[in-house]
Amino acid sequence: MKSLLALAAALVLAAPAAQAQSFSFAAGLEPEVTGATGGGAVFVTFDVTAQTLLLDTIWFGLSGGTTVSHIHCCTAVPGTGTVGVAVTPGTLPGFPTGTTFGRYEVTLDLTRTTTFTGGFLAANGGTPASASAALLAGISNGRAYFNVHSSTFPAGEIRGFLQPVPEPATWGLMALGLAAVGVAARRAKA
Repeated sequence: MKSLLALAAALVLAAPAAQAQSFSFAAGLEPEVTGATGGGAVFVTFDVTAQTLLLDTIWFGLSGGTTVSHIHCCTAVPGTGTVGVAVTPGTLPGFPTGTTFGRYEVTLDLTRTTTFTGGFLAANGGTPASASAALLAGISNGRAYFNVHSSTFPAGEIRGFLQPVPEPATWGLMALGLAAVGVAARRAKA
């Protein structure tokens, strides 16, 4: 029994180290302004080791055709407000325009200055490394949002504030650890 507890504890303690290289975030995309009709979702993976940002999004029901899309960061208050664009200048590379529904996936290289807007770079140390660190901090703290703009709402039709998503492995390790603690507690009472 003690070996089961030791194994569970080791696995639970190792989980943060195993997950520390990659962070997952998600958001539901909802109308940003009165009259907007769209919806969707976005999933983001921030790989610290590779210095990449994977974006995978789907949108539907927009009131006008897509024009641009990007990540804004960092608002003063988590989950609310507006702020300038952080990633990427103009629009995400290859983002489809003129559609009211679609799916888009891209992996951005966070070691390139062209991944960030000039204003975001300047406000966050002037290097891709410092901008990347600021972006991760902003996303992790709920102060960054993914935005899709349309021809009907050029300032933005749908958006969602990115929130951390625990990795499935983390949930599994936590469940194993809790199960082991539960078994130990029951045996201690017996």
